[in-house]
Amino acid sequence: MPAPSRTPGAGRPDGSAAPAPPPEAVGPLMRGLEVLRVLTAAGGRSGLGDLVRATGLARSTVDRIAATLVRIGYARLEGRDVVLTPRLMELGNAYLSATGIPQRYAPLADALAGTLDESVSLAVPDGDGVRFVHQAIRRRTMSLAFRIGDRIPAERAAAGALFAADWTDAEFAAWQARAADDPLDAGFPAVPPPKSSAARDTFRARADAARSSGVSVDDQLVEPGLVAVAVPVRDAGGRTVCALSTVSHTSRHTAESLRAATAAALRDTAEAMAASAANPVAGSDTSRPTTGRPLPRAAWLRASKQELGPEFVESFARGLAVVTAFDAAGGAPEAPGTSGASAPWRELPVALPLTAVAEATGLPRATARRALITLEHLGYAEQQDGLFRLTPRVLDLGFAHLSGLPLSAIAEPHLAALVGRVHESASMAVLSGDDVQYIARVPTVRIMSVAITVGTRFPAYATSFGRVLLAALPERERDAWLDRVEPVALTPHTVTAKPALAALLDAAAADGFSVVDGELEEGLRSVAAPVRDAAGRVVAAVNVAMHAGRYTPAETEADLLPPLREAAAAISADLAAASRYVGVEPR
Repeated sequence: MPAPSRTPGAGRPDGSAAPAPPPEAVGPLMRGLEVLRVLTAAGGRSGLGDLVRATGLARSTVDRIAATLVRIGYARLEGRDVVLTPRLMELGNAYLSATGIPQRYAPLADALAGTLDESVSLAVPDGDGVRFVHQAIRRRTMSLAFRIGDRIPAERAAAGALFAADWTDAEFAAWQARAADDPLDAGFPAVPPPKSSAARDTFRARADAARSSGVSVDDQLVEPGLVAVAVPVRDAGGRTVCALSTVSHTSRHTAESLRAATAAALRDTAEAMAASAANPVAGSDTSRPTTGRPLPRAAWLRASKQELGPEFVESFARGLAVVTAFDAAGGAPEAPGTSGASAPWRELPVALPLTAVAEATGLPRATARRALITLEHLGYAEQQDGLFRLTPRVLDLGFAHLSGLPLSAIAEPHLAALVGRVHESASMAVLSGDDVQYIARVPTVRIMSVAITVGTRFPAYATSFGRVLLAALPERERDAWLDRVEPVALTPHTVTAKPALAALLDAAAADGFSVVDGELEEGLRSVAAPVRDAAGRVVAAVNVAMHAGRYTPAETEADLLPPLREAAAAISADLAAASRYVGVEPR
């Protein structure tokens, strides 16, 4: 359902009133961000007509903004619908990278979750709300369901009382006005309506208690059954930069028993986090993507404008490029197709002067300045002492919704496009023990087709999937697999000799693909290519399968392999954006 209509640019991302835009504000950027906001509110998909009604913009304007998002790779068109793609997460990744929080603190939070055997989160303040930026989830029947980027009311989170401990009277007054205007927390779609006013009635007292004790407790304020304990993580100046919390269920803990069981470990970990923050080591962003489409910059934007003409809103695209300039990994490479490996990594957290933003994007200073003024007006950036930094509200631009997509959902649009090109069935699989397991599949329509469903498992040694995935294993793991497996001939063509299998895996590793002909089933030929995550690891494989009579082996490589590789690269690019700071489940 589309979001309610409102005047474009007339409010901030959370729906609160904003002053009139300054004269330097970039109208097309404001309108483009409004379309992104509405698309996010609609769950990442909306019809073009619905976007027109929800934003109040002209149809031609919405069409041009949609075309620009498609060109950048942040959306795709499915009929008359605009659908956000995982590459839009590059914007949120830039904010997360700039904070330095996931790079420095996530490993310590993950280790704490293992020690406590409870879910652990990192959250930052966002106005009168709290926004999650990292989670280490313990998988249970009842476990934490918030996504990275979700924003919840400060009064309903343990972390919120910690942040409110530093609020001024004016900030408390603004919070009270919001609470009075929105008693059901409709402005926070990630949480259910409150059962009572208890969270608000006790909030100031809990903030005072958190200030004196350094610990905050949430006793089922977000949702019945969930309890949480939080402590502050401070910088060298004593400022609270984020909150570290653990969450449990009342079937395991009361709020007080959780505090007793975890507060000391939380404090110890928070102190270790503060110590790590005191060491300003550049280049700590070890999760920087190594694959995928580089972010757009000025030269590429100009080329896109020349190619698409009025259908490409260059000033909107420039504004998005300004957001990515804050990435701690050094900003965007010069243009799609370049690696950007030489870009210097920055000290963390990242706050940039105007000159640095212009340099990172390749934009004129005046253009970068107007974009920054617009982002500041809308609440996506802030300025202090001539330095600009992104705010957590950048995560409002589709991040939470897209962070919940499994790998199968990321892959399916690309598999469908591949099937449309080659007119053969396409699938994705992952290793599961000594087998491959299908997690996504788009069949083609033929009189004689390959009938396989999601969830199907086959021995890895006899499939093109399996050989690509096994070839990517570390040498020790591959050798252990060869020692362990006992191949059985499934057809007269199945390779079962271990030396021959080892040679085939070496070839798959060297070639970057594998063709298997009649080894799984007589007459069935398939070709597979790898899919990589943000760290460059092979995590899945995609293949095209067909009856051997339709293609010779040479035609398979000449006609099917190039589009297959393009599809695998596109999936890898989406996955690189999606998995940089978020764990992506297979399905």
